[in-house]
Amino acid sequence: MAEASRWHLGGTPKHKLHYRKEVEMRTTLQEFLLYLIFLINLCILTFGMVNPHMYYLNKVMSSLFLDTSVHGEERINFKSIRSITDFWKFMEGPLLEGLYWDSWYNNKNLYDLKNSSRIYYENILLGVPRVRQLKVRNNTCKVHSSFRSLMNECYDKYTSENEDLSDFGLKYDTEWKYSAPIINSPWHWGFTGVYRNGGYIFTLPKSKSETLNKFINLRMNSWITRSTRVIFIDFSLYNANVNLFCIIRLVAEFPATGGILTSWQFYSVKLLRYVSYYDYFIASCEITFCIFLIVFTTQEVLKIKEFKSAYFKSSWNWLELLLLVLCFVAVFFNSYCNIQTFLLLGQLLKSTEKYSDFYFLAHWHIYYNNIIAITIFFAWIKIFKFISFNKTMSQLSSTLSRCIKDIVGFAIMFFIIFFAYAQLGFLVFGSQVDDFSTFQNSIFTQFRIVLGDFNFAGIQQASRILGPIYFITFIFFVFFVLLNMFLAIINDTYSEVKADYSIGRRPDFELGKMIKKSYHNALEKLKLKKPETDEDKKRKSRDLAEQARREGFDEKEIQSAEQMKKWKERLEKKYYSTEIQDDYQPVTQQEFRDLFLYAVELEKELHYVSLKLNRVMRKVSALQY
Repeated sequence: MAEASRWHLGGTPKHKLHYRKEVEMRTTLQEFLLYLIFLINLCILTFGMVNPHMYYLNKVMSSLFLDTSVHGEERINFKSIRSITDFWKFMEGPLLEGLYWDSWYNNKNLYDLKNSSRIYYENILLGVPRVRQLKVRNNTCKVHSSFRSLMNECYDKYTSENEDLSDFGLKYDTEWKYSAPIINSPWHWGFTGVYRNGGYIFTLPKSKSETLNKFINLRMNSWITRSTRVIFIDFSLYNANVNLFCIIRLVAEFPATGGILTSWQFYSVKLLRYVSYYDYFIASCEITFCIFLIVFTTQEVLKIKEFKSAYFKSSWNWLELLLLVLCFVAVFFNSYCNIQTFLLLGQLLKSTEKYSDFYFLAHWHIYYNNIIAITIFFAWIKIFKFISFNKTMSQLSSTLSRCIKDIVGFAIMFFIIFFAYAQLGFLVFGSQVDDFSTFQNSIFTQFRIVLGDFNFAGIQQASRILGPIYFITFIFFVFFVLLNMFLAIINDTYSEVKADYSIGRRPDFELGKMIKKSYHNALEKLKLKKPETDEDKKRKSRDLAEQARREGFDEKEIQSAEQMKKWKERLEKKYYSTEIQDDYQPVTQQEFRDLFLYAVELEKELHYVSLKLNRVMRKVSALQY
């Protein structure tokens, strides 16, 4: 008997089971604390990259070059350009005034204009601005035979195959001669096409009067023609006060339909990474990040070696791998950006008479920022791996995993109807309503309609019959029917999961309770808190009983509740304690007897509640009659 009492009925020693569970709990807590330190370090690193002055610098520059109107014509600014005449007015007006700040407000010169130019007095213009255009060849599109006699010129939309590579116009300056594109320069994605580098390029002089004469000469000699498809205005500036570079690109697209579509890009980036003491603190965080990355990678490699193919059956392990891949990509982007900045920055700043192409560096820094943003997003998602040991979070994860099949089936039905409406909206309203101008716009517009953001007047104006029918039926089927079906699936599954947990199912261990227990144990060891004795437990029980008497419960009900509580505690200790593993354990006769008595008491309680409900229902029926 003594030997049997040392062993659990499943064949594993109780003290070993308890030790194994304690080790698992301690390891999980250590992993959680280590990952928390990593997450804090990553947050410091990412927030250290972002400066609030980036937004203000972009806002100031956009206000200057986009919102400033042509003198005497308040309706014309860069955003409102719609014709070639408006474009030249902007070039000779707001652009010229914005790039050349000749003097202080009292007309006093502050610096030598031959060496540097400053925008808003605080931002040094790096090098000189550059203007370039891309053109297409004549006869690149097919004209219907009925109209060939009326047209001898035809210019299709821009593609690299349709691009015009021949010189034109005066042919003696660079703006009239084609320049081949640079291989490593990124392409530009515009409204009507994707444009590569190169084209017909010229830079602006340091003098304001010379630049004005340049613009007038180009305008008089028709530098912009019918074959022009896009014009880029590029320049970069540096603000030493906040250590930020601002790379600006203004784009005017000339679609084959005529007119002009304008767009712009303002990138404020920190190319000089390590200047202040805080920057060097961020550098130490980057080194710590690399150390964490090496540690986590080693851990995952060891897990893969230990579990082999079983490792890939867990969704959390896939998240770990995704996070590691994103971290390595972020490190690669960061290293590449720093190396390119080190190699190119001195070269770009060497001559103030040439254009400094910082767009390449800004482009890669934006990619790096995007990668690190996605990385920290998934880093926060991984917190759920540790929180899932909590009862509430375990219920939520169980709900999602249990209803995933129903949601997939619902999603198929939802997107069939959703895409049908999207195609209907695109075909009916696409030529008149901006929100439905493309199929992609139609899809996102319908999501906005579901959220309550819609332009019903535009839809109705586009089609007075189909517009209201489309809107009403879409709201009815998608908003009132399908979305409520989705909520019903979630609610029904959550009710089932909650019912399962209410009858005893729970996580293997709850992290919150474990931390609380460790905290109390630490206080007791430090003699800051007295351990709870049996006398304290009895006193709490007497206090609860006294409270029940004051609330009107009789002695029989109180005794029954106390008996139920004792049975419940004994059963929980036996079946849900940390000493039990998932191994199969035979049920003894005594355990079966205890469970049977517990079920009998539950049946009595349910019968008692049923009698009370019947009595109440009879009284309610008597009052009605």
